[in-house]
Amino acid sequence: MSDIQEATAADLRRAAQDVFRRHLELLAAGRVREWVELFAENGTIEHPFAPAGVRSRASGKSDLFDYIQHFPEVFSVTFTEPQFHETTDPELVIAEFRAEGIAIPTGKRYDQQYINVVRTKDGKIVHYVDFWNPLVALSAMGEDLTTAFFD
Repeated sequence: MSDIQEATAADLRRAAQDVFRRHLELLAAGRVREWVELFAENGTIEHPFAPAGVRSRASGKSDLFDYIQHFPEVFSVTFTEPQFHETTDPELVIAEFRAEGIAIPTGKRYDQQYINVVRTKDGKIVHYVDFWNPLVALSAMGEDLTTAFFD
C-alpha cells in the first residue's frame, strides 16, 4: 500500500470513528433530529437482541426518527469513551462502550454494555448494528419496552 493510500485509509478510519463518537454525543444529549442526520438517506439501524414485540430495525431518516425519538424521554445517560477495534475496512467501526445513567420513568439505574458494528460511507452511517442486553433495559424500566422505548 502506498503512502497516499495509507493516509487515505487512516483518514477514512478517523472520519468513521468521529461519526461514531458524534452519534454517542448527540444521543446522550437527546438531540435526535441531529442524530438522524448522521445517517445516509437509506441508513439502517438494527437491534438483533430486541425483545419480542419491540421493533428491531429501522431504515431511512424518517423511520429512524420515529424509531428512536423517545429515547431522551426514557433514558438519561452518558456514554463512556468507545474502545475501537481496528478493521481491514477503514469505514467499518467496531466499538465497545458503556452507557451509565437512569431510566427516567422509574429512576432506576441503567448501566448497559454495548458492542456496535457500524458501516459508514462518505462520512455517513449506512448500517448500524447495536448489540445490547435488553434484560438490563427491562430491569431499569420495570415495564414492557414496547410502550416505553422504541416507538
